[in-house]
Amino acid sequence: MDQHDRYISPFSTRYASREMQFIFSEDHKFRTWRRLWVALAKAEREQGLPITQEQIDELTAHMDDINYADAAAREKECRHDVMSHVYAYGLQCPGAKGIIHLGATSCYVGDNTDIILMREGLALIRKKLINVIALLADFAEKYKDMPCLAYTHLQPAQLTTVGKRAALWLQDFASDLAELDHRLGCLALLGSKGTTGTQASFVELFEGDEEKVKAVEQSIARQMGFDRVVPVSGQTYSRKTDYYVCSVLAGIAQSASKFSNDLRILQNFKEMEEPFEKSQIGSSAMPYKRNPMRSERVTSLARYVMVDLLNPAFTAGTQWFERTLDDSANKRIAVAEAFLGVDSILCLLENICDGLVVYPKVIRQRVMNELPFMATENIMMSAVKKGGDRQELHEKLRVHSIAAGKAVKEEGLPNDLMERVCSDPAFGLTLEEGVALLRPENFTGRAPRQVEEYLREVIDPILRENRDLLGDKAEISV
Repeated sequence: MDQHDRYISPFSTRYASREMQFIFSEDHKFRTWRRLWVALAKAEREQGLPITQEQIDELTAHMDDINYADAAAREKECRHDVMSHVYAYGLQCPGAKGIIHLGATSCYVGDNTDIILMREGLALIRKKLINVIALLADFAEKYKDMPCLAYTHLQPAQLTTVGKRAALWLQDFASDLAELDHRLGCLALLGSKGTTGTQASFVELFEGDEEKVKAVEQSIARQMGFDRVVPVSGQTYSRKTDYYVCSVLAGIAQSASKFSNDLRILQNFKEMEEPFEKSQIGSSAMPYKRNPMRSERVTSLARYVMVDLLNPAFTAGTQWFERTLDDSANKRIAVAEAFLGVDSILCLLENICDGLVVYPKVIRQRVMNELPFMATENIMMSAVKKGGDRQELHEKLRVHSIAAGKAVKEEGLPNDLMERVCSDPAFGLTLEEGVALLRPENFTGRAPRQVEEYLREVIDPILRENRDLLGDKAEISV
């Protein structure tokens, strides 16, 4: 069917993976509703309600073949999505029609499904995040010894190494993984709480036997793969749960934005590049351009996800008493799109990190253009050892540095600070001695060892524990 005459989310056509799109698809949602109805019927039968195995078998047989047309037609009449699907399920299961959704309220299927989908979404995000971490770890190890300029205030400061900078990106993503694992461990099913969270309808069904009411809820949780339910609730689980989950996603977006912006600047410096395919076009007007479009897209999507976090924040803060419905329309867009956005970002990051290009000669040239300024302390100490006066040498270095900097900035000349210093008899240095001081590897401190230690002590254990998730290959649509 031609769909070019209606809005379609770019997450579906351009950005998000098929896996994540399926998790938040209507088909997966409504099949999960039916699994929850089957789980409820089984739990209630276990505790003695007059529900037969034949009824459960009938429900089970139709969990996946959803009659959408019947549900849609019914919703036009009753304006209630859950009751429309109860009705449609009953058409397919006439023998079980009377026990579908027994004792439950809409949030039994709606909220429990939301928790289940968020758990599945986090698991997929986790797999992709671990693969990004693995790719960056390989990169950090490979380039741990390569000196490069480090910046504060986006001005050349001292030296670091290419691998050490990658370790900083890596550290952000590793902290995101720790937050994700914490949030996954905290997820609990809503359970079967009833209209205001008191389970009154279930107490009525089981004639006041509260142990049976609790047993039903525990059985549902087990069947859906959870080890616990929320201890107290209104009709819904606390909307702070959505905020906490989306905070994890926004955290990943922050790390991705930092990485992609750094890479965009480095590409401008011609030190590093994201992958650029053979037939890729950088500009419609300038054929020579190699725009960092993947990194730009990461930045763009990350901005969306970070701002999207305001939606669950406001939703959580404006819930009235045991529940209100102003969460529904916002929630079904904001939470799903946070997952789709981060999924899109991680697909891009996997692609970028699997093909990062480094230009060692450019990096070295840029280092050597700045290193004489950074080596002034070493120059001064070497001259002092030869009998020079530190205070006098400091002033002379200041004067020579200003003159060399002026020549670089105003005349476009090479940095000749070392030549100026070695021509000044106060320093007692030959040009050969001066040049020997300008070995970049002597200015990176413990950066290479820091990378080794970080990878060995922090990252390697993560990758060993998750080796079965490694090897993911992301495909980007455009």
